[in-house]
Amino acid sequence: MISMKLKSVKRDVLPNSVTTILRQAILKGDLKPNERLVQADIAEQLGVSRMPVREALKTLELEGLVSLEPHKGAIVNSLTLEDIDEIYELRTLLEPLTLKKSIPNLTVEAITSLEELHDEMLGTMDIESYVKLNNKFHNLSLSGSNSKRLHGLMARVSHGIAKDTPYVIPDQIEKSNIEHAGILNAIKAGDVEAACLEYAHHIKRTHEDLIPLLNLDEQ
Repeated sequence: MISMKLKSVKRDVLPNSVTTILRQAILKGDLKPNERLVQADIAEQLGVSRMPVREALKTLELEGLVSLEPHKGAIVNSLTLEDIDEIYELRTLLEPLTLKKSIPNLTVEAITSLEELHDEMLGTMDIESYVKLNNKFHNLSLSGSNSKRLHGLMARVSHGIAKDTPYVIPDQIEKSNIEHAGILNAIKAGDVEAACLEYAHHIKRTHEDLIPLLNLDEQ
């Protein structure tokens, strides 16, 4: 039996919403390390079938947040300060490098789309909508890089934590909007170095703001 009350989700936005709810609960410490997550209990609390719960737990296992053990189900892993530091250090290396390779290949249409996404982000304070727009903005800004290895490494490193920070950091939307403007302006100016510096600052600042808000084991 899980030890907290999970909010129900709409059936038409699964299984990503289930993954997000469980990820947030783990990051905030609402679901404790070594706690057993029973699919049937989670499904009942969220008002969904077991299928999206099963898929969500598989995703969280890939992210390192839970372990799926035979005959026991999912067990919440301990999240350490070292884990978060490593994730953000690697992001600071990988994502600006990918942006550097991406900018020369971004089309006028892609840059226009980045502007439109930024405008949409400025116009919303709904976290769920913002997270979706933010993912599109970052993915599009890095899309000009043709390095499959870099994109593969980034997908493995982020552990899903990066995209959910607006749910955890109270003023993440406001700060990110300012930082996105700096990244976008540098991209529009063709200043690759400045864009990469702005991008790295965005990641580092998020890292610094996130640490005090997480329930971490300090190892």
